[in-house]
Amino acid sequence: MIDSLAQRKPAVTQPPGEIAALVAAAQSNPAAFAALYDRFLPPVYRYLYRRSGSRADAEDLTAQTFLSALEALPRYREQGHFAAWLFAIARSKLASHWRAGRGQTRLDGAEDLEELSADPDLLGGVARGQQLARLNTLLRGLNEDEQELIRLRYVAGLPFGEIAALLRKNEDAVKKSLYRLLARLQNQMEHNHD
Repeated sequence: MIDSLAQRKPAVTQPPGEIAALVAAAQSNPAAFAALYDRFLPPVYRYLYRRSGSRADAEDLTAQTFLSALEALPRYREQGHFAAWLFAIARSKLASHWRAGRGQTRLDGAEDLEELSADPDLLGGVARGQQLARLNTLLRGLNEDEQELIRLRYVAGLPFGEIAALLRKNEDAVKKSLYRLLARLQNQMEHNHD
């Protein structure tokens, strides 16, 4: 189950040159922002939904994120990390949401795990349910930084370079952290079966 996570490709896979062209077009013509909105709406919404735990809150936060991005776009300087910039705005909106008195939702629950699991052979049966329950327990035991790394990679679908830019870390360090985290989870899952 953990191995299938490690093999998943990121959802935000558009070549950086294409993103840069879309950004340049939107900076010169605000109507062209629609292409960026269409491209990034699903991962931003998914991420905010998993963090807020509410569809209504996620929709509101997503709208706020894109409105702020549109307003700030003239000041944006292309450095090959538009997704990181956009997710930084989303995280800021989420932090404001929490400061307004709403709690934080951790990475857990069957929906999260089913979305993370890419192995269709395990869809039925008791074994899958037991594995998901065990993984859910392990994920809830992760610290917030580890949970955020999993959210950004597997819920938002960001590539390592974007995650590194967003977290202001070296890309290799992000990769190593995630692979070590997945190996630790895999080890804990296997240890549970002994």
